[in-house]
Amino acid sequence: MKKIFALMCFLGIALPYYNIYKFIEVNNWEWSTLLFFEQINLNYAMKILNADLAVAATTFLIYIIYKLKLKAINIRQFFKYLASLFLVGFSLALPLYLYDNYEKKSIDV
Repeated sequence: MKKIFALMCFLGIALPYYNIYKFIEVNNWEWSTLLFFEQINLNYAMKILNADLAVAATTFLIYIIYKLKLKAINIRQFFKYLASLFLVGFSLALPLYLYDNYEKKSIDV
C-alpha cells in the first residue's frame, strides 16, 4: 500500500500542476486569477466538483488540527500536511498523510 500512496502523492502533484501549466499556456503565458475563477465556476458541473473538493479538504484540515491537539501528530508533521494542502492541494495532502501513517498489519488466518 505504501507504494500506491507514494504513486498517488506523485500524481497529486503532477496532474494539478500539469493542468496549471496548460491553463497558462492557453492564456498566452499570462496568469489571470480573475479568469481562473471565472472558468472554475463556469457551470453547475464544475460547482459540484468544487463543493465536493472544498468539503473534503476542509474536513481533512479539521482532522489534522484535531490530530495535532491530541498529540497524534507533531507540529512538524502538521505543517507538512498544511503546506501540502495549501501549496499543492488535497490531491497531495491526503495521500501524503496516508503514506506517513500506514501501518501494515499481518493477518492471521
